[in-house]
Amino acid sequence: MEDMIRFALSAGFTHVQQLNITLNITTLEPMEQVRDMCAENRCRAYGKNWTCPPFCGTLDECREKIQKFQKGILVQMVGKLNGPFDYKNMVAIECKHLENFHALAEHLRGKYSEILCLGSGGCRICKKCAYPEPCRFPQKACSSMEGYGLMVSFVCRDNQMPYYYGENTLTYTSCYLWSEE
Repeated sequence: MEDMIRFALSAGFTHVQQLNITLNITTLEPMEQVRDMCAENRCRAYGKNWTCPPFCGTLDECREKIQKFQKGILVQMVGKLNGPFDYKNMVAIECKHLENFHALAEHLRGKYSEILCLGSGGCRICKKCAYPEPCRFPQKACSSMEGYGLMVSFVCRDNQMPYYYGENTLTYTSCYLWSEE
């Protein structure tokens, strides 16, 4: 686990927290209210992206996938903003988080036969999702924590990791789950 944490930090994440030290996956509970927020379609991906609802599975299917795993880590990219409308830094922080997220996902895919990578926001491996055509990269595609119905602030709270780092900060949170073989 220490190697995993070191790799995550070296990949550029600002914060890494172990999940399930006692193998308690129950802190990751899909919630209908999160899915309802997805259905509002503010991000314009609902029903238009293979890794977003409704295509990423029902809440029961997501719960079942989560419960297959025994271990995980929670990672964050926290960045400073020059004010509440600092769009340039918001985009830069998000891009850095996505870059780190995919780098760690590739590293974990090399170590474990099966992992579940849940990012922050939609998949975005492709500039535009292939939907309704088949996914171009099904082995690399990742759903978001929210798409799986997880309330990110609750996941952070339940795993002793801050969610808010103060005024003029922006935080992206993702998690990876796996089982020892």
